Amino acid sequence: MKTAVTCMWTTLGALLAALLLVHCSEDAQTVTERQQADQQGASLQQANAQIGMPAIKDFQEKKMVKDLYEERDKAIGTYVYLFNEMRSCLMYLGPAQGYGLPYGTQYTSPTRLSSMGGGGYIQVPQPEPNGLYMPASAEGTWVMTKNPEADETKAVYFEPRVIVSPFRFKAQECQSDQAAAPLPLPKSK
Repeated sequence: MKTAVTCMWTTLGALLAALLLVHCSEDAQTVTERQQADQQGASLQQANAQIGMPAIKDFQEKKMVKDLYEERDKAIGTYVYLFNEMRSCLMYLGPAQGYGLPYGTQYTSPTRLSSMGGGGYIQVPQPEPNGLYMPASAEGTWVMTKNPEADETKAVYFEPRVIVSPFRFKAQECQSDQAAAPLPLPKSK
């Protein structure tokens, strides 16, 4: 009996020591992480004081994004291509209207807040107006393509990667028996 009690006290003592050791190591880790965060914050303040923010004056990139939004909002004539990887050329598909729309684009917000009860909320998926849930990402593109047999444009779905341009790339178009000139690579700065 004495041995069982001693064994029990020894086990409890070992468990208590282990819990204290874990608690102390967590506290030491928390203190170290806090110290590192403080040092990093001081370093960032010093860097900001010495260097400051970039002197953006022309806001060219923001202007470019604005121009892109406005250009995409116009119903301009475009040309549709698929890139032929085997022959390294563009397969001309025909004229279109606008720049195309990725399949994953949504008309409404993809999620909505839902009450969990007790004052909590979670985000849950929200269907589109057609009652369907859109994928998080998709490879396809919708393009308003001109019908070659009528004077109308219709939505055409393209699954492979598509190029939609406001001008033709005749020099890069696939020829019936030979590969066209390759697309030039962007120059690195």
